[in-house]
Amino acid sequence: MIVFKYIFWVLYRIWFYILVTIPIIILFPLLIVSILKESWYPYFFKLARIWARFILIGMGLPTKIEYLQKPERNKSYMFIGNHTSMLDIMLMLVTVKNPFVFVGKAELAKIPLFGFFYKRTCILVDRSSAKSRQAVFLRAQRRLKQGLSICIFPEGLVPEEHIILDEFKDGAFRLAINHKTPIVPITFADNKKRFSYTFFSGGPGVLRAKVHHFIPTSDLTIQDTKALNKKSRDIILKQLEVYIA
Repeated sequence: MIVFKYIFWVLYRIWFYILVTIPIIILFPLLIVSILKESWYPYFFKLARIWARFILIGMGLPTKIEYLQKPERNKSYMFIGNHTSMLDIMLMLVTVKNPFVFVGKAELAKIPLFGFFYKRTCILVDRSSAKSRQAVFLRAQRRLKQGLSICIFPEGLVPEEHIILDEFKDGAFRLAINHKTPIVPITFADNKKRFSYTFFSGGPGVLRAKVHHFIPTSDLTIQDTKALNKKSRDIILKQLEVYIA
């Protein structure tokens, strides 16, 4: 029986990368056109949402999303969430309709085909480089000024399996305060269980997400960064503990 489980896990992983690739090939002409100008990014974002939904359906992962508050159209936000899986990208795209730009690790740009569009539409960061982190801050500022939103997983990296939620980096919160952009905490309950970075694990099932009440930043100063960080993390951690219980 255990042999069949291992065979399933291998095939499930392979199927995931097939599903990642198929819509990119089908939508390739439209994707290329949509990245020719920065101002056309909202069109790329719509295509990315189709791509994400296609993958989740193909993997047997229906979504159950709870909104305590919904983002308004044509407003900018700082979307943050717990980071547990490659599915976080897809579930975030399905959960949020407002066009946002991911801030993500540069290593993903090495993935064939996916990486081509990833590095041209996302803000890449090398967390070992102070210069790279500063460049990220400037690029994110420009995107916010263009009326887009930003999505950051503030843990920085996917934590080890036994860690429920790692400490948050301050960058997202400084940026939100500087631009008076509301923080939108989002909790992902099942991504680690369904498709973690442990190769021999996972499987189909429901993916739950909860969009919490927004945290305003209009009256905050840069001195409030740590407090905003803690408040945001506490909201997500409390919800994770509810899911686990």
